[in-house]
Amino acid sequence: MVEQDVLAGSQPALSGFQPAFPENLQAVKAVILDVDGVLTDGGIYYDPTGREIKRFHVADGLGIELLRHAGIRVAILSGRVSEALTRRAAELKVTECYQGIRDKKAQIEKLRQQWQLKADEVLYVGDDLNDLPAFDAVGVKVAVANAASELKERAHYVTQASGGNGAVREVCEWLLKARGEWEQAIERYLQSRREGGSTS
Repeated sequence: MVEQDVLAGSQPALSGFQPAFPENLQAVKAVILDVDGVLTDGGIYYDPTGREIKRFHVADGLGIELLRHAGIRVAILSGRVSEALTRRAAELKVTECYQGIRDKKAQIEKLRQQWQLKADEVLYVGDDLNDLPAFDAVGVKVAVANAASELKERAHYVTQASGGNGAVREVCEWLLKARGEWEQAIERYLQSRREGGSTS
């Protein structure tokens, strides 16, 4: 296996530790997403009643839908508990949304066992130090542009977009294009829209 630079978009990013790049992204069967700082900008907002509000990017939702149309399982892990996340996951038909997770590595290992997948068949997207253990449980590691440097140094891919601003869409597009499945996923998505099944 030939070691390659960490990728930022299509450009080499960081020096220092550089993990061996996965030889076969076709092996990826599941994508697991962190929430705060990945699906959101990491900010915590409250409405006048004190209820927590989260801002999600519509492009990320479309990316998730494209993954589903390509037959890739999508799960969401969050250390916090939020009604807004529950609603967004339901809108996107992501049934595997786990909140209040303190040990993400253990949760991922549990999911891998349930799904009967090896580490190399799972991709994880994170942004901060609490995602480092999760990286140990997957074969493909992705950090968003606003991620902690420690995470970027261990990532196979670093997005150009920041969390909550299209980073997840970027990952979805990168993965599907690398697998040669981008155009097919788009066609399936458009067909779903014509049939009234799109959620994005």
